[in-house]
Amino acid sequence: MLFQDRFEAGRILASRLSQFAHRNDVIVLGLPRGGIPVAFEVAKALNSPLDVFVVRKLGVPGREELAMGAIASGIRVVNRAVVDALGIKNDEIEEAATEQRAELERREREYRNGRPMLDVHDRTVILIDDGLATGSSMLVAAMALRKREPARIVIAVPVAAPSTCEELESEADQVVCAITPEPFLAVGHWYRDFRQTSDDEVHKLLDRANQFGAPRVA
Repeated sequence: MLFQDRFEAGRILASRLSQFAHRNDVIVLGLPRGGIPVAFEVAKALNSPLDVFVVRKLGVPGREELAMGAIASGIRVVNRAVVDALGIKNDEIEEAATEQRAELERREREYRNGRPMLDVHDRTVILIDDGLATGSSMLVAAMALRKREPARIVIAVPVAAPSTCEELESEADQVVCAITPEPFLAVGHWYRDFRQTSDDEVHKLLDRANQFGAPRVA
């Protein structure tokens, strides 16, 4: 199965989440940037408020595409298996975290355009990305979100590696993976159009989503 693009993937994912439609206790959070088009379609189908939840990957020095961890607001997760196997030093982790923290703060300010984050306390939160390979970004997102005391956390993605879906079940109340192909290969392999989502597209989709559901701010 190939998704035409992230919007089609979002519509297909939304069909797996129909139990959450038209409920005033549900909030959809997308991981930028690629998770926002998917989350937009889910929020539209469920008639739920949409917000952004920023997570930044910590890349291995010199091999930034390989994650050694991730950060979100108030939390950092390090993949000790990767760090130990590659002999990465603590000061290299700190340097990467400092760099990514600045970008995380910039994106939070920019994407919301001064708006506060939606209040997730005692709500059912659906965390969405365009797909999961190692799941490190989603893992840290769920852990950071748990600190805000939602009633339930639902992780939902169009495509993921089977083992990653299983591993995330310990961090969420429910995990919904529309397809779990084997072999997995890579997230982009399952999209015909996997071009990068721009900051401008994120802005526009979040603005359009203001009409969904009943916003609740902290």
